[in-house]
Amino acid sequence: MIYEDENQSGVKQSRPALDRMMNDVRAGLIGKVIVYSFSRYARSVTHLLRALEEFKKLNIGFVSITESIDTNTPLGSAVFTILGAVAQLERDLIAERVRNGLANAKAKGIRIGRLKMRDSDLIRKLKESGMTYRQIAKIARCSAGAVGAEMRAWKKEKILEQQKQNELDEATSKITLDFSPSQESHQAGGYEGMNFDFSEDMEKVDFELER
Repeated sequence: MIYEDENQSGVKQSRPALDRMMNDVRAGLIGKVIVYSFSRYARSVTHLLRALEEFKKLNIGFVSITESIDTNTPLGSAVFTILGAVAQLERDLIAERVRNGLANAKAKGIRIGRLKMRDSDLIRKLKESGMTYRQIAKIARCSAGAVGAEMRAWKKEKILEQQKQNELDEATSKITLDFSPSQESHQAGGYEGMNFDFSEDMEKVDFELER
């Protein structure tokens, strides 16, 4: 049976004839899929690999005439493994680019994610008054989930403020210990008990005046 798509781009992963063929493959009506070349079936390695993995699970052979590849042969199995490694590399590179893009956006001060629409001040004041999430959501005109998200954000802020206060108290305590009264009295009375004889110097001064 021949499946042929006309006026369809190979970039598309969903095409009428291709979809019919895959349905017949899953129904067990096809034992081997033969294509003219890899590019006629899929333009991306990821799409091709997904199909090959499905064919392998269903015990369906795959043959590409141009590349002379048959997945039922040792060489075809090796190519399948290589394609799997390339597809994994492609996924890893995409993930890395996404992470780098997010980090770069954050460094530039660009906000990531949806813009917060809830009234944080109102929600917190209503919560302090003892209202439930549903009551707060009704007054603040937001969902109960948004109220919960605000409570979690508020809790994190409190934890960070407490950590900063603890660090400040620790630094203040350290400064107090470094400049304790005992050390100051020691510095002020550091010369107590020491004898200084200035008589010789005074005699030199008297001699200079007499001259």
